[in-house]
Amino acid sequence: MPEVGGPSPLWPFPAAQEITEVLEWRTDVLQARGAEQRIALRSRPREIVTFQHRLDALGLARAAELVRAVFVGDWRVPLWHMAVQPDADVAQGAVEIIVDTALSDFRAEAAVGIAVDGGEVSLAEIASVQPDRLVLAEPLGPQLPAAMVAAARIALAPMRQAVLISPVEISRRRQDDGIVTASFLLRDAPELPAPALPSYLGRPVQTDPGLIRAPITATLRRAVEYVDNGYGPVMVEPLRDIFERGEAITLKAQGAAERWALRRWLWSLRGRQASFWLPSWGRELQLRAAMTSGSTLMRVAPVAELAAYVGRAILMEMPTALRFRTITAAVAEGADHRLTLSSSLGEPVAIGTKVHFLVLVRSDADRIEIRHGAVASEVTLPVVEVVG
Repeated sequence: MPEVGGPSPLWPFPAAQEITEVLEWRTDVLQARGAEQRIALRSRPREIVTFQHRLDALGLARAAELVRAVFVGDWRVPLWHMAVQPDADVAQGAVEIIVDTALSDFRAEAAVGIAVDGGEVSLAEIASVQPDRLVLAEPLGPQLPAAMVAAARIALAPMRQAVLISPVEISRRRQDDGIVTASFLLRDAPELPAPALPSYLGRPVQTDPGLIRAPITATLRRAVEYVDNGYGPVMVEPLRDIFERGEAITLKAQGAAERWALRRWLWSLRGRQASFWLPSWGRELQLRAAMTSGSTLMRVAPVAELAAYVGRAILMEMPTALRFRTITAAVAEGADHRLTLSSSLGEPVAIGTKVHFLVLVRSDADRIEIRHGAVASEVTLPVVEVVG
């Protein structure tokens, strides 16, 4: 058991089931008739992680006694959902571990958790973090079971201070087999940089259709008030001038690089604060004629009233790159609609080019739950259309 005044106790058990990570922001959304103002009340999210550990009788007993001794107070917790493998074998006596440090939350003057063959974690202090390696404060020794350990057998997990936020649950299947569930609130959330995404009109565009998995559910609504005095017809009075399109999208990331990019993108949203462009990927605008490289006129099959096109942003899947434009005018031309774009594309547009609407949205939740599995991480994010 930890000594009074000594280092925080270590929660050493390896995660055996899906890990749940919750990010919580606080945003005050003030809505007016034609716009909204979003005020950030929490600049960095609260991070809550829930681990499940499958342990034998000795492990169950150790977990119960650890919790009994130090339920209140800080723990040192390995972040298994951010664990990565080293890029080279590791030897006893080494003072460096070769690993891409940009894919996890390693910090200088903190600790790294080292687990071999999925066993319990042991600690090594980090002196400095370089782009391609961790420099340790002391040579490795008892952290490794042999003089040389293959990289594929090792998992490196960043360590964070945390507190228990709910009772630890033990579900014993048999006398020698049980599941321990523990939820921790992490301290000292990092400041992650936003990922490099294409942008349009000063806002990022989420352009990876592989991240948005079917089925995509959508709701179309407008804030109204129904006036009913009980004697005459029901009257509908609009409360806002904004049409709101809501969607629930599921994003999936595989591998350490994609998982880290997903986390950085979710961080950049800051809950309900930041807005971004989301393509519909619905191919709403179907071309009726090819376009020359210098043309700004697009002839499409009718899908909306002429006035409804104006001001809408679109995405065009060109062979060279994704292109973004805004519709500035629309007129009827026979059975088709002719749309005027904000500028030409500088290259010919074939008649089969896919064209989608771009919708400016923000997250409609300050609480985001990420499910980390052994192969991939998934998050379902509700979004709502906004003006700015």
